[in-house]
Amino acid sequence: MGRKMKGAIVKRRIGFYLLICSLIVWVQPAFSHCEIPCGIYNDEARIERIEEHITTIEKSMNMIIELSKEKDKNYNQIVRWVNNKETHANLLQHIISQYFMTQRIKIGNEQNKGAYAKYAGELILLHKMLVYAMKAKQSTDLAVVEELRVLLSRFKASYFGLETKEHKGSH
Repeated sequence: MGRKMKGAIVKRRIGFYLLICSLIVWVQPAFSHCEIPCGIYNDEARIERIEEHITTIEKSMNMIIELSKEKDKNYNQIVRWVNNKETHANLLQHIISQYFMTQRIKIGNEQNKGAYAKYAGELILLHKMLVYAMKAKQSTDLAVVEELRVLLSRFKASYFGLETKEHKGSH
């Protein structure tokens, strides 16, 4: 192979690697919702996703516990369930922080004590859910899952009020 041909191959390889590197740097992943004021929100669907993530975390914890009890442990399966648990805890945290805390919970007017108390209460509930999602990553304690469900139930009661229909359009 001649020098010119080797040089051309090296240049093509360098160009290919530069293209791959630039794609990695510039391509951003798409997330579930934008932060522009599009007005397209489905709060109920987000709550359902959170409930689904909590159930998946619980299933993952149960599988980790079950597989860990076996005499001949299948470590590959255990690792897969650990990764699944962490993925769903991260997704839960993303919905809470990027959807509800960033876009949906409006800053309360400090002059209106009732509205401000509701705002502060919802932030506290969401923050606790973020912390418990983190705890779910760190253990297989099923009490963490139960606390996530309790917190979500309390958040839903505050956020939606007595009837879901009351909430639509109020933000």
